[in-house]
Amino acid sequence: MNQDPADTSDTAAEPPAETASPPADVPAATPRPTAGAQDIDAATASLTADEDEESRLPEIEDDSAEPADGPLAVGRAAIEQAVRLAPTSPGVYRMLNAANDVLYVGKAKNVKKRLSSYARPTGHVMRIARMIAATVSVEIVSTATETEALLLEANLIKQLRPRFNVLLRDDKSFPYILITGDHWAPQILKHRGAQTRPGRYFGPFASVGAVNRTITALQRAFLVRSCTDSFFESRTRPCLLYQIRRCAGPCTSEVDFPGYTELVREATDFLSGRSRAVKGLLAAEMEKASNELEFETAALYRDRLAALSAIQSQQGINPRTVEEADVFAIYQEGGYSCVEVFFFRTGQNWGNRAYFPRAEKSFTPEEVLASFLAQFYDDKPPPKQILLSHDIEECELLANALCVKAGHKVEVSVPKRGEKKELVAHALTNAREALGRKLADTATQTRLLEGLATTLGLPKPPQRIEVYDNSHIQGTNAVGAMIVAGPDGFIKNQYRKFNIRSEGLTPGDDYAMMREVLQRRFKRLVAARAEGEAPAKDDETPRWPDLVIIDGGRGQLNAARGVLAELGLETEVTLLGVAKGPDRDAGRETLFMPEREAIKLEPRDPVLYFIQRLRDEAHRFVIGSHRKLRKKDIREAGLQEIPGIGPTRKRALLHHFGTLKEIERASLGDLGKVPGISAESARRIFDFFHPGPG
Repeated sequence: MNQDPADTSDTAAEPPAETASPPADVPAATPRPTAGAQDIDAATASLTADEDEESRLPEIEDDSAEPADGPLAVGRAAIEQAVRLAPTSPGVYRMLNAANDVLYVGKAKNVKKRLSSYARPTGHVMRIARMIAATVSVEIVSTATETEALLLEANLIKQLRPRFNVLLRDDKSFPYILITGDHWAPQILKHRGAQTRPGRYFGPFASVGAVNRTITALQRAFLVRSCTDSFFESRTRPCLLYQIRRCAGPCTSEVDFPGYTELVREATDFLSGRSRAVKGLLAAEMEKASNELEFETAALYRDRLAALSAIQSQQGINPRTVEEADVFAIYQEGGYSCVEVFFFRTGQNWGNRAYFPRAEKSFTPEEVLASFLAQFYDDKPPPKQILLSHDIEECELLANALCVKAGHKVEVSVPKRGEKKELVAHALTNAREALGRKLADTATQTRLLEGLATTLGLPKPPQRIEVYDNSHIQGTNAVGAMIVAGPDGFIKNQYRKFNIRSEGLTPGDDYAMMREVLQRRFKRLVAARAEGEAPAKDDETPRWPDLVIIDGGRGQLNAARGVLAELGLETEVTLLGVAKGPDRDAGRETLFMPEREAIKLEPRDPVLYFIQRLRDEAHRFVIGSHRKLRKKDIREAGLQEIPGIGPTRKRALLHHFGTLKEIERASLGDLGKVPGISAESARRIFDFFHPGPG
């Protein structure tokens, strides 16, 4: 949803463009049959079948360079050919370049009219002209209504990630709190993903940390269990949470069914916005217990009230008149945009998050915000109210589209007065501050990358740094890992781990492990390039690294160098080995590069700190991956040693009890209740963990 400066009559703006030289022969556009709302998913799947999974985005470009007349004329001819076949009904169009990459996805109330505006010879702003110059074909999908076109446009932008659209880069799902409804003793837990399990969902929360803090406080306030059902069923005595007053102990009947049901009801009421009534009830019970000289009971109610107050103090600003709303505020500076989102549910503030959408610098705040909203709610349920800092075009169309998705009325507005305006102003302040921090971090990272390039003698600051490390214990559970960093810091969605799987590998052979990891990583890149895939960009970071850092000295460096030489990449990728200092002291590292003397930096050198931070992040990631793998093996190893217990029974036991420790604690009767475990097998398992004397 981006407003086109060439045509303001019916839809959104068009993207920035990029210079290209398409071939002279232009393929004809292919109109698609009309698609209703129920066909949007199918249409999306059809359109995305041949697309590259990774986005290819340009850096923020300068509009000063004029495109050549030749490519511009060719692009205009391609669009004119598409206009002849374009429908006059609503629909979505895609502009493609010579490599069949999607340049832009747009929607229109009248597709023919919209495409005609691109085909005129003059009057385009420079970024639109560059996009036209890169276009060699146009794909069209007709929809029944403009609302369906808006929904399909947002869906395609998120899937195809065209380089010239405004892109929502951080699109993780939000965490929720779930109070389960499929057990007689409901459980409170953190939930992310599809809401398929029966129960009450509360959210979204802005971060996992906010959910964890809230659940911990709710446990103190309402004593609702957080253990798994299998753990619950296997208890014979209360666990530690009961001892520290964070659970009522329903597993061993420390609280009866009506009493626990009342605790769950109070927790549900509090999360549903009836916090004042719940606190009033607890205060009354505390006063009653105190008057009856039941001071231990009164102290329990006091602690529960304190836990509820702690939740509300962490939530910060809580509105008085806004029950359910999302608040969006956008701020632009230095060619960057920040959208701050606050979530208000049941009259409570459930956190905020800052987004930095990818947008060419000539887009206005209104254009960025409009496109951001359509993508943001593509896979999220909208609230009843959406409050904005800027007026966006087609506000009513967006509201109608969200109503279709949510199944209830959604109001989209820019408040002019009162508490709602104060909420938007607060969000705008946070957006300005978040963007300031982002720009400061980016400037610092840029200086560090420039210093790293100077220190290592690189021709330019690296845009993608890959750091590799291995972890194992005497060769067991060996795992390798790669972390990625760039101008914006660590890029965690591109981290990768490699389970070492070479047969005949000498246990503890770090060189062989490093060779396997690098072979697997770079063979994939070479294969992709052999298939004609250019080393294009995924967001701001190239797919090919400018610098590869190996945790280790000259030996590890030579092992990595041998792998790159075998693949013919020795001159394409710069290698750096980082050896720990004497006694593994940080600040005394030695840097190794092929065919160069070792480099020793001053202990307080900012570049050395930067390299240490990269290496330590690789350590953290690989050690965490190794521990997960080791824990899984340890859990399964005990069962594998029991005669007659194969994979099926092992899975049944773990599914029923959850952990090996709980299986070990289980009684003979409890083991016999597991599906697929006979009385003889139960006896064998029990005897394995409880051997008799002699």
